[in-house]
Amino acid sequence: MSEIIDLHMHSTVSDGTDSPEELLARVREAGLTCFSITDHDAIKAGRIIPPLLTEGDPAFLTGAEFSCRDEEGKYHILGYGFDPDSAPMRALVETGHRLRMSKVLARLDFLKSEFGFSFPEEELRQLFALDNPGKPHIGNLMVRYGYAETKEQAIKGFIDRISFRDEYVRPEEAIRAILGGSGIPVLAHPSYGDGDDLILGADMEQRLRRLMEFGLQGIEAFYSGFTPRLRLEQLSLAERYGLYVTAGSDYHGKNKLISLGDTGLQSAEKWPEGLKRFLNEVEKKQP
Repeated sequence: MSEIIDLHMHSTVSDGTDSPEELLARVREAGLTCFSITDHDAIKAGRIIPPLLTEGDPAFLTGAEFSCRDEEGKYHILGYGFDPDSAPMRALVETGHRLRMSKVLARLDFLKSEFGFSFPEEELRQLFALDNPGKPHIGNLMVRYGYAETKEQAIKGFIDRISFRDEYVRPEEAIRAILGGSGIPVLAHPSYGDGDDLILGADMEQRLRRLMEFGLQGIEAFYSGFTPRLRLEQLSLAERYGLYVTAGSDYHGKNKLISLGDTGLQSAEKWPEGLKRFLNEVEKKQP
């Protein structure tokens, strides 16, 4: 029997377009055997999904993705198998949410002051009623009111003109909180840096070694956007440093043209040892 896993996807709790319940239905339809919902700076889906699972459903891992930055660059840190009720994870989520809401307010003010873009009060109320609003939500609003032709144009042409170098969780904070919640910290899409930057070779290895000093335990070597070359580089690094390996599509529903299960991962017979070790480890954490 073939196994299909996808450990990186987003629901309406962050910037996906499927609710956690809808996402579970799509996971079932796609025939996944193991999945995790990794909403940005949020763990709500990790509480919603377990009571909905029935016999024969795919295995589910608690997950989250944290946007981080420090003096060396930008990182996305995934956490898996953590206790969502642990104090370190609750504190991390609260910090991430507070920073996210601060940036939403600043972006709206920037768009109004610099370009004259404004939105009806009802739209703003709905925006702030979301669990974790972000750039895609604002971009969709701009398209709806004719300020941009596409969400991508809205983000790259306008929203990204304001930067927040200091308003991020630091990577060591995210990693230590995930470890404190008995979880496994993993570097998401490791080759991707800030914007369109690609991190390769010695730079990638130095970045990885630095995060390992904070307690990083794994890398997302299988990812929907990776070429075979990028995938092989990450697998080589994982083997060299004894890191766990994960696989994720980064599915966002209608917000990205990515399908569930699109990870580049081959059949289970060809799974790297780092992935097998990861799945064995998180299985021990399941109730």
